[in-house]
Amino acid sequence: METIIVIVFLAGYLAITLEHNLKIDKLIPALAMMAILWALIALGIDGYENWFDSAQQSLVEGFSKWGHLDRMHMMEESLLHHLGKTAEILFFLLGAMTIVEIIDYFDGFATIKGFIKTKQKGKLLWLFSILAFVLSAIIDNLTATIVLITILQKVIKDRETKLWFAGMIVITANAGGAWSPIGDVTTTMLWIANRVSAGQLVLHVLLPSLVCMIVPVVIASRFKVFKGLIDGELEGENSKSKYSGVMLYLGLGAILFVPIFKTVTHLPPYVGMMLSLAVVATFAEIYSNKKFSISSVDQEGQDSEGHHSPVHHSLSKIELPSILFFLGILLAVAAMESLGILFNAAGALNEAIPNTDIVVMLFGLGSAVIDNVPLVAASMGMFSEPLDNPLWHFIAYSAGTGGSMLIIGSAAGVVAMGMEKIDFFWYLKKIAWLAFVGFVSGAIVFILLRDFVLHG
Repeated sequence: METIIVIVFLAGYLAITLEHNLKIDKLIPALAMMAILWALIALGIDGYENWFDSAQQSLVEGFSKWGHLDRMHMMEESLLHHLGKTAEILFFLLGAMTIVEIIDYFDGFATIKGFIKTKQKGKLLWLFSILAFVLSAIIDNLTATIVLITILQKVIKDRETKLWFAGMIVITANAGGAWSPIGDVTTTMLWIANRVSAGQLVLHVLLPSLVCMIVPVVIASRFKVFKGLIDGELEGENSKSKYSGVMLYLGLGAILFVPIFKTVTHLPPYVGMMLSLAVVATFAEIYSNKKFSISSVDQEGQDSEGHHSPVHHSLSKIELPSILFFLGILLAVAAMESLGILFNAAGALNEAIPNTDIVVMLFGLGSAVIDNVPLVAASMGMFSEPLDNPLWHFIAYSAGTGGSMLIIGSAAGVVAMGMEKIDFFWYLKKIAWLAFVGFVSGAIVFILLRDFVLHG
């Protein structure tokens, strides 16, 4: 039965990886894989020798000698435990997504366009890169990429130049998301699962991520495409809402408040995110109830003025396919963890490659091909190191930045590909090597910094 479970898991993994070739949304194989794996476990519950109790972080010896009802009870308790841990991540993401959508409802991100005052391509490269690095650490790398490419489309007209800028935004946004507990889904997973703390993650991963961003930008700034001035005039664009700036800073501040709330109260991060959402939503409702209203388009396509609940509007725009994908993949990995399969895989991997640094860097390279969410979820089931062990910080860096090496290797890359119609092979030829150089440079800095701290 365990062999069949491994085959189903690998088949599901492959289907997720080949999402673009199969033209099937990755949430479908993720949900199917999750349901089938737990069904197979339930049907074969009497045949398993041992069980890994993740709530106790220990192997239940002599599991096969228990009665049938006892084994079923243990399986149900494990599934409930994993569902609870997965729900923490999902509700955290729902809260963050809603806050971002509320900011967008008030056209808050238009405020960022006001920072662009220069027409020099070299300066614009640095400006977009720094904005991507900082914004992705707060609103996550996917959202930061969407915001900045939207601005990019309004600032730069030349097609080739836009492609280069978009490619650099992907690299720098992924680098920015890696050092923040709220900057990437994978770092959020590690943070909520108590593998890393917010302060230690920033302390150990910020400098390597900064190097991962700076090195490619320094190299790219010497290219001809980033020399000279952009065509046309910088468009002066008025925001649709007079509250855009207020809502931008209120929303970003509310998201930044979450790690502080967790540190002070020791409650799970989703509780702080719900509080932040409540505060932002309150101001959004107050502002939308005032005489000022936002022009919108009703169902018949006619412009209408009036009150539209920003919270309801924002919730309707949440990307539910991503939420369902995370549910499927995290519970599928939990099934493998409960049978102890991931720990056996970790042991075999450590025997084949004794150097853990190489293993983690291979994870980074793998995240360019395979979605980094299941990779990090698998690593959490493979290793049992304590909170803030350097291994977890290195996994956060590698999984966050390694995906930049292929356009399909990260959520930021996929959305950039869609928005700018970036060709896979163009990115592979022009941008991939810059991402690789940045990834390796940051990894070297991380290892040197870690060894210096450990050995003085």
